[in-house]
Amino acid sequence: MLGKNRLIFPGEKVLLAWSGGPSSSSMVWQVLEGLSRDSAKRLRFVPGIIYVDEGAACGQSPENRAKTLAEVKLVLQTAGMPWHLVALEEVFSLPPSVLQHSTQEPAGTEGAYKAAVDSFLRQQHVLGVEGAENSPSSVQREEQLCRPHTRDPLDPQSLAGSPTAAQTAALARLFDSVKTLTAKEELLQTLRTHLILHVARAHGYSKVMTGDSCTRLAIKLMTNLALGRGAFLAWDTGFSDERHRDVVVVRPMRDYTLKEVAFYNRLFAVPSVFTPAIDTKAPEKASIHRLMEAFILRLQTQFPSTVSTVYRTSEKLVKAPRDGHAAGSPGPRCLLCMCTLDIDDADSATAFGAQTSSRLSQMQPPTLPAEAGTPTVPCCSPGVGRTQGCCRATCGRGDPRACIMEQLCYGCQVNLKDLRSLDSLPPYILAEAQLRRQRAWVMQEVQEYLIEDSDDEAETGQS
Repeated sequence: MLGKNRLIFPGEKVLLAWSGGPSSSSMVWQVLEGLSRDSAKRLRFVPGIIYVDEGAACGQSPENRAKTLAEVKLVLQTAGMPWHLVALEEVFSLPPSVLQHSTQEPAGTEGAYKAAVDSFLRQQHVLGVEGAENSPSSVQREEQLCRPHTRDPLDPQSLAGSPTAAQTAALARLFDSVKTLTAKEELLQTLRTHLILHVARAHGYSKVMTGDSCTRLAIKLMTNLALGRGAFLAWDTGFSDERHRDVVVVRPMRDYTLKEVAFYNRLFAVPSVFTPAIDTKAPEKASIHRLMEAFILRLQTQFPSTVSTVYRTSEKLVKAPRDGHAAGSPGPRCLLCMCTLDIDDADSATAFGAQTSSRLSQMQPPTLPAEAGTPTVPCCSPGVGRTQGCCRATCGRGDPRACIMEQLCYGCQVNLKDLRSLDSLPPYILAEAQLRRQRAWVMQEVQEYLIEDSDDEAETGQS
C-alpha cells in the first residue's frame, strides 16, 4: 500500500496512532517488520508511536487507568520506538493554533518523491564510503537512519505530564453534558484528532498513520452518510487525508479486513491491550455507530462481499474542491472537523432548512434602535459579557451558540445540538470561534471601503 501510493518519503518522520486494539497493533508490528534488515522492501521512514489515554471520557476509575497504562508502557517498550503517552484531558491546554489552517503545501508529487529517494540513496552512499575509523559501523548507521536522535524511547522524560484534577473534572463535565451516545463518540473522535495533530506538529511529524481496517472503514462510510457527512467521505475514508495540509493522515491498513488482522495477530503473536471504549457494553441501538456496525457485520455474515463492496465504493470517491474555491484556497473551514464548510443555500435544501429553523427560533423580539453615537461591537467580543448575550447589538442573536454553529459543517452542527452548554467545550475551541467571528466582522466593516477592479481592468492587468 505504501509503495503503491508513494506518499511517505525516505527519512520522513511518521507518527503511528496506536490505540491498543488489534488493527493498530498489527500496523505497528508490520512497521517493525518493514524496518528490519531482513525485509525485502525495507521501510525508510522514521517512526514514532502515540497513545491517547481516553479513560476519563469512558468513566474509568483512576486505578483501572493506572493498570491499563502499565500494560501500555510494557508494549511500547517492547516495540522499541520513540513513543508519546498523552491523556485526553490535555485538550484543555491546547492552543487555538491547532484549529488554524496551515498554508504549507503537502508534499506528495511524483517528482518530489523521486527527488527524496535520490537524496536518500546519495546520503547512504556517502555514509558507506566513509572510513570506519571516523564513523560507526554500517549496522549502527542504518539504525540511526531509522530512529530519531532526539528522544530515548525508554526515557521517562518522553512521558507527558499527568493531567490535573481540574482537567479531568472538566473533561467528565463535558461528556456528561452531551445528551446522546452518538454525539459523544463524534466529540471523542474530534478531540482525539486535535490532540494527535498537536503532538505531530510539536515533534516534527509530517505524517500520521492510523490502523483503520477495511471493515472499519466500510462501517465508517455508512455511519458518516447517516450523520450528514457525505461531502467528506473521500477525506474520512480515503488512503490519505490532506485537510490539515502540513500533517497528512494515512490509512495503510485499509486493505485488510478484521478477520485477516485477527489471523495475522494470532500467527505472529502480536500483543494488544484491551481498553474499554465509550460504547463498551452499549446496546445495539444506543448510537448510530453501534447500529451501523451491527448492520454491516450481520450483513457480512450473510453476504461475504458486503464489506468489500462498500470499501470499493469508497475508493471511487474524488476529493473535489467546492465551486468558487480553488484547490489551494478551499475557503472557510469547519471549526471542529476542519473540512471545508458544506453549508450552502444553493446546493443543500436540507441544511438550509435546518439553518433557517434554527435562526428563527433564536431571533429576539424587536427592540428600540440604538442611540446615535452608540458604538457597535463585534460578535463575542471581549467587551460583551455572557450576561449581556452575544451579538445583541449587531445581529440580534441572544445566544452565543449561534456564533459557533455558523462556523460548523452540517454534520458537526447536528452533533453539537446535543451539547447542553457550550461553556464546557475546551478553551481553544471557544477562543478560535471568537477570533474567526471577529475577523469576519472586521472584514464586513471594511468591505464597503474596498475598491474592486472592474472586469475590463482585470482583463487588462492579466494581459
